[in-house]
Amino acid sequence: MSYSSDVSPVGWYIATYQLRFVELADNRKEDPERRFTTWENTVLVKARNLREAYRKVMKIGKGHTAPYKGGPDAVDVRWLFEGVVELLPVYEEIEDGAEIMWAEHTRALKNIRKLAKKVGEFGNRDPNKPLHATALRNAARER
Repeated sequence: MSYSSDVSPVGWYIATYQLRFVELADNRKEDPERRFTTWENTVLVKARNLREAYRKVMKIGKGHTAPYKGGPDAVDVRWLFEGVVELLPVYEEIEDGAEIMWAEHTRALKNIRKLAKKVGEFGNRDPNKPLHATALRNAARER
């Protein structure tokens, strides 16, 4: 069997796609210099190759873009799909401890240590506040 760094030997790919939040009536929503709230959502997809994985991620991302009424004033809003920003094959079976992605950096020791967090600094500390992915799904249901 031939090896390719673009093909997952276990059939899984990890991808990140980007969504941008806009008010539909906002005339500046296409201003390239404007700052927007964006979400990067990371997903796992089962696929035979990178192209199939890419198509699946595109479909997933575009599936979260339905307009809805947001906020107390019920303003017409929408998450706009801005594309896939990362797509990597997974090389190990999915199980506890499986390495699914990695990155290499060169940093000063003080900055390396600043990045490490304690367990209480992760996740959703307020059980009444939804996580980002949950909030997105709930917002889509509100439309």
